[in-house]
Amino acid sequence: MTDTAIRPANAEAPLVLTTDAPRTLGFLDQFTLWGNLGISLFGPVTGALVAAYTGSLWQGLLAVVVGCGIGALVLGGSAVFGSHTGAPAMASLRGLFGRRGSMAPTVLNIAQNIGWATMEIIVISQAAVAVTSERWRWLFVVLAGIIATTMAVRPLGSVKILRKFMVWLVLIASVYLFIQVLSKPVQSLPQDSVFGFWPAVDLAAAGVVSFAPLAADYTRHSRTNKAAFGGSALGYGLAAILYYALGVFAVATLQTDSEGVITALVTLPAGAIALFVLLVDEVDEAYANVYSTTMAAHNLIGHVDRRWISIAIGVLATGLALLVDLGNYTQFLYLIGSVFIPLFAVAIADFFLVSKMNWDVSGTAKFRWQPTVAWLIGFVAYQLVNPGTVAGWSPFWEGVQGKLFGGQAVPGWLGATYTSIIVSILAAVLLGKIGRGRIVTREPVDN
Repeated sequence: MTDTAIRPANAEAPLVLTTDAPRTLGFLDQFTLWGNLGISLFGPVTGALVAAYTGSLWQGLLAVVVGCGIGALVLGGSAVFGSHTGAPAMASLRGLFGRRGSMAPTVLNIAQNIGWATMEIIVISQAAVAVTSERWRWLFVVLAGIIATTMAVRPLGSVKILRKFMVWLVLIASVYLFIQVLSKPVQSLPQDSVFGFWPAVDLAAAGVVSFAPLAADYTRHSRTNKAAFGGSALGYGLAAILYYALGVFAVATLQTDSEGVITALVTLPAGAIALFVLLVDEVDEAYANVYSTTMAAHNLIGHVDRRWISIAIGVLATGLALLVDLGNYTQFLYLIGSVFIPLFAVAIADFFLVSKMNWDVSGTAKFRWQPTVAWLIGFVAYQLVNPGTVAGWSPFWEGVQGKLFGGQAVPGWLGATYTSIIVSILAAVLLGKIGRGRIVTREPVDN
């Protein structure tokens, strides 16, 4: 039986999947939450990669705006799933794939969230080491893991703290870093890692879209659909554009790269203080990934108290952060892009155009083959344009790509992100007209 009791404004997120989510978050709450999530030490790292891929300051900035803009629209559309159905992200996808079919993206999302939580804790520890000493890395890893896990146990309370305090400190630190970086003369960018404008757009978009599988976990607490869409798309999109741009400018003025950009920012006058503020704020990204891993797990084991799941996930991510490094970040982004960009393009097309915002998110939701096929078509489209460099995987797609384009390189105007989005949406709409059965909306979510 679903608990539908009215809760006070300071109510916390429900402990099990079968309890209705309190609707306590307005536009400003969500704008500041997503703005804080968009302000990340990974921003300058991703921006530096974009600059390297374009080999041009202005092309790099344009790629950031285009990529983050596309990603923000996908994020905003995905946010409405939660505000409209009241279900967390992976449970809301029952409306797309059915109860059993939603398990596939759920497992993928758990894997990527654990990976992101681990990477966030690693980058926090590395930034702290740049300010202090390498011998204290283990301590910073443990502290970051403990704080992130604690925040995940009380997610709505953490949103309020971010709004009241951290947003202002982060804003001051961000303005200072931009002033310092932009005060240096612009130099020519290296040309040894140039892949083109659209691969750079793919990187920028993937970084933003990586939060689409998390969006509904928070917007299920939104008071309105408009607040969910605007707060997430504007908050995260604008913050990501600024911080990716910071990385592009840093490459041009500080003569650094993606591996050294954090260290370069630390060496600026008072840069260590500004980076320390951002380092503290970075914990919210780790918290978001720990909490969303918990919400994804609830789609599989919805009867288990989320607090214990969060603690287990936090311990796992912290342990992994002690053992691994930050390698292969670029391919991690491309992998996320190839899986989740077409998935949520299909979900948005189906939700708004095919199902008319009517999804069955109950425990009896039936499998739907049409969106599943559309997702696979979009995934293939992404791989054919940008197969990446993963050993044992990319060579196969490169071979198919070579046959498709007659042995020629992919046209420079063809980007994997927008290509997969267009193909996914068209496939979802066309296939959605076939055999669409009865739809149930806003049913109580059960396990």
